[in-house]
Amino acid sequence: MFKLCGLQFLLVIHLAMCQNLQDLHVTGPLKDMNFSVPEGGGVRFIYQFTSEPPAVSFRATGEKDGIIDIVPRTGILYLNGSLDWETKAVHRLQVESLDEKGNIVKGPYAVTIYVEDINDNPPEFDQIKYTGVVRQNSRPGKPFMYVHATDRDDPTTPHAQLTYSILHHFPNPYTEMLFQIDSVTGAISPSVKGSYYLDPQKQDTFTLVVTVKDMAGMTMNAFTSSADVIITVKESLWKAPPTIHIQENSTQVHPVNISQVHSNEPDVIYGLFEKEKLPRLPFSIDQNGVIYVTEPLDREEKDTYSFFVVTKDNEGELVDKPLHVHVIVEDINDNPPVCQQALTVIEVQENEGGGSNIGTLFATDMDEKDTLNSRLQFKIKSQVPAVPASNLFFVQQDTGILQLTSHSLNKRIASNYSLKVLVTDAVFQTICDVQIHVIDINDRIPIFEKSDYHSVTVAESLPVGTVILEIQATDGDEPATGSSYIIYQVKEGDPNNTFIIETDSETNRGFVKINKTLDFETAPVYNLVINATNPEPLVPGVQYNSSSLTLFKVFVTNVDEPPVFLKTVYKGVVSEDIPVNTLVMTVEAFDPEGVAVRYSLEGDVRKWLRIDAATGQVYTASTLDREQEEMYTVEVIASELNNAAQKSKTTLILHLHDVNDNPPQLAMDYPPFFCHPLSGGERALIQAADADEQWYYSTFTFSLADDMHTRNNWEISKANATHAYLSPKHTNFEEKVYNVPVIINDNGKPPLEKKVNLEVNICKCSSEKSCFIEVQREHYLPTAGQAIGLLLGVLLVIGFIVGGVFLHMKYKQKNEKKSHQKDVKDRSELNRLT
Repeated sequence: MFKLCGLQFLLVIHLAMCQNLQDLHVTGPLKDMNFSVPEGGGVRFIYQFTSEPPAVSFRATGEKDGIIDIVPRTGILYLNGSLDWETKAVHRLQVESLDEKGNIVKGPYAVTIYVEDINDNPPEFDQIKYTGVVRQNSRPGKPFMYVHATDRDDPTTPHAQLTYSILHHFPNPYTEMLFQIDSVTGAISPSVKGSYYLDPQKQDTFTLVVTVKDMAGMTMNAFTSSADVIITVKESLWKAPPTIHIQENSTQVHPVNISQVHSNEPDVIYGLFEKEKLPRLPFSIDQNGVIYVTEPLDREEKDTYSFFVVTKDNEGELVDKPLHVHVIVEDINDNPPVCQQALTVIEVQENEGGGSNIGTLFATDMDEKDTLNSRLQFKIKSQVPAVPASNLFFVQQDTGILQLTSHSLNKRIASNYSLKVLVTDAVFQTICDVQIHVIDINDRIPIFEKSDYHSVTVAESLPVGTVILEIQATDGDEPATGSSYIIYQVKEGDPNNTFIIETDSETNRGFVKINKTLDFETAPVYNLVINATNPEPLVPGVQYNSSSLTLFKVFVTNVDEPPVFLKTVYKGVVSEDIPVNTLVMTVEAFDPEGVAVRYSLEGDVRKWLRIDAATGQVYTASTLDREQEEMYTVEVIASELNNAAQKSKTTLILHLHDVNDNPPQLAMDYPPFFCHPLSGGERALIQAADADEQWYYSTFTFSLADDMHTRNNWEISKANATHAYLSPKHTNFEEKVYNVPVIINDNGKPPLEKKVNLEVNICKCSSEKSCFIEVQREHYLPTAGQAIGLLLGVLLVIGFIVGGVFLHMKYKQKNEKKSHQKDVKDRSELNRLT
């Protein structure tokens, strides 16, 4: 029953019995009703039902739970205590009205009271202390444990919405926390810094103080609880294996287990990722992290492999950091020595001393470098011929360097030797061939067949490359070698290299040629000293002497040569408006023999220039015009004064600079027109042009002539630098052609002006808006000349007709079978035609 007692109960009853209906804020007739009442709050009124006669009282039944009741006489529904949402969230009652005898007048009606939750319960962790284990190098953000708390308040309201956070972190050696917590799920994971810095060798235990707040942590008066989390850091299972060594060409049954990795997380999917793109990766991994080599490896094909091991979850996301795996293929001795060349050829001079290094035999081994598998040793197996001894040569065992054992080579005894050299490693051996050529030493000097070739006379006009003398020297050394080949050179008498000597490589014959143009006036005589040498140096004790020298004299004769211009092309720049007889340039030529020179012009088609025959000065002969020709080119002739056949030509190019000497002109294909009748607003585009050179762009000024009639009828406005608009000022124009005087000025210096009469046609227009001009028929009499022409044409036609008829009649007379009537008809036809 009522939980109210004593004074409190009496107060409620008194209020309920004595309170006027109008004193309650919420009243109404009896009916089905729902109420929402916050939990707690103690004694309070809910609602007052009003009675309708014959009802005089009310009765409430149902889930009153000793807290909810109604005052019978007044109908006040009230609470005599506090509701608790956590105990009961909904109370369902039935209320009915009664008459004086206690009979039901209305009802029962359903009255439902919904208890509203208030935040009156703090969240609670399900454990006082949590413990967890995390592996070193675990992936950041990957949870390794969870904390969980509950709240007895309504879970559909913020009262039971919980958020988690880390309050303290013991110890915390860094500015950032090594752990993080999901505020919604309570999942604890390493932070980015923790993933990098967690190390059981440095700190193996951490204590976190984790808090949980209700009200989604959004208000200052939210309830808060906390719990300790003890975290143990253990060494990471996820480690890259040490470098793996695999012996090449293994005969084991593949695949072969070579290593294993372990993830810190269970149920991951292992995979391999290539670091380098290969046709195939001879490695695999199973779902226990065991790494296999899938086939025999060949170190000579590839000696190292690098790849990554990765772990993924079921959704294909990476779980751990990729591990780098490095594999080294170990060498075995499976490759024989290989001669670097099929035949090694060495040249040795016959005067080489004993112990001299004469060459090196090179061989290779594809096995691993700097190991016993690739160590090579050399030994001479045979020497052919074995004269004058069988052991003329020695090879160093570990280097392959060949040496002479004594000073005993003689080309006349043997010019070539063949050696068989045995090259071995620890398992294999190979024979390499060596060919040794004994070469002659340069102990003979070239000797000229003549010590003096006397002289030769040549004209200075001989072309370059002409052979003027053949010389010969001989050498007793071995033919076709550097010891016997002869080089001829002019040692004295030719400081400017006017001559050159070429050698025939087969005969050693020398050919003296002209290397530069001869000039009698500069050098009429050459006294030449020629020496002969070998490209190979002479052996010690042998020197060149006078036998390797010869003399030769060249006399150059004079040839009459044409004058020579100082320049191949003469260029000048002048303004087009320079006066006549202005000096524009001077050309110069000289005669090699010192003869006087006379000048003249050729190709002066415009007769613009003249030249002083004696001085070469070029003057203007008439007015120049750049608009006719901007680059004016003529030929200048220089000839000997007394021999005009000896002459030379050069080109003179005159570049004319423009001046503003051309007034502007109208540049239009057809005159402007306007369609009659005018409607107003019409305008026609006119254009001007200028023959002068435009350095940047043309600019013209358009205006009308200064007469009243023109300015009253027309107006002109600028369109751009070269165009303007002409517009009629009114529409009262007749259908005819008007002459509009237009003044055009250019922008030259000084500017030029021109007045032009612009014909403007006011005409009827076609549907295409083009001017329509009616063609009038005109009747006129022919002239006397036209009449004579017509008469002659008529007579000529008649003559042809009469001739044809006579030929036809002659043919008919020859035909005897034709009737007389036909002949008469032909005559009648003749008479008719004539």
